[in-house]
Amino acid sequence: MIFESHAHYDDEAFDGDRESLLDAMEQNRIGTIINVSASPAGMESTLQLTQKYPFIWGAVGVHPDEVGSMDEGTIERMRELCRLEKIVAIGEIGLDYYWDKENHCLQKEWFVRQMDVAREMNKPIIVHSREAAADTLQVMKDAHAGEIGGVIHCFSYAKEMAREYLNMGFYIGIGGVVTFKNAKKLKEVAEYTPLESILVETDSPYLAPVPNRGKRNSSLNLPYIIEEIAEIKRVSPEEVERITERNARRLFFGEIA
Repeated sequence: MIFESHAHYDDEAFDGDRESLLDAMEQNRIGTIINVSASPAGMESTLQLTQKYPFIWGAVGVHPDEVGSMDEGTIERMRELCRLEKIVAIGEIGLDYYWDKENHCLQKEWFVRQMDVAREMNKPIIVHSREAAADTLQVMKDAHAGEIGGVIHCFSYAKEMAREYLNMGFYIGIGGVVTFKNAKKLKEVAEYTPLESILVETDSPYLAPVPNRGKRNSSLNLPYIIEEIAEIKRVSPEEVERITERNARRLFFGEIA
């Protein structure tokens, strides 16, 4: 079964058909989904999804674009949620200098604070980094993030940066962008990264792969991503599916194959 390592089914883009879409996952071989929160409100809606659907597990955290809404109460709520069986990660957290919605120092401060919660609660982290390559790496090194572990979600940098994270023991999250014709860097990263260090994801409802680029994304598009990685790695899609599921189960559930 396919393991979806990063989606946002609490997003308003799914308000019209969320239930019917999620009900279709199992018959389309999507076995497990990590729903990832991006705001304090998203932590609560993610919790609700994990309670309703046995195959959905949750990550709680605040996206760098939303850290202006954080306070000590947010951190305490994060700790509370991490005590629940179906909350398996802290995320998505990190730095985003593309939209530049929040002060960079503030982003770094809350990134570190959320990593501290992950360390305290023994949860992996799901890291968002956009147009902030050097700062993200430095903050993570300073915080000894390699001791925490996790995944660099929707990886968008060159293979030299991938090497840094692989050396820290992190997984590389690969999504729909790898299917784009102009995604030379990401294709190189997919080729370079050992299959045992890759997670597949959609970031639904964003970043739909070819042939559905530009449309609302969903986990039903994961086979396109898996097929592209399989072609790049010169292995079968079945092997990509099997190994990336094993990787995700190891990271989020602590399972050793």
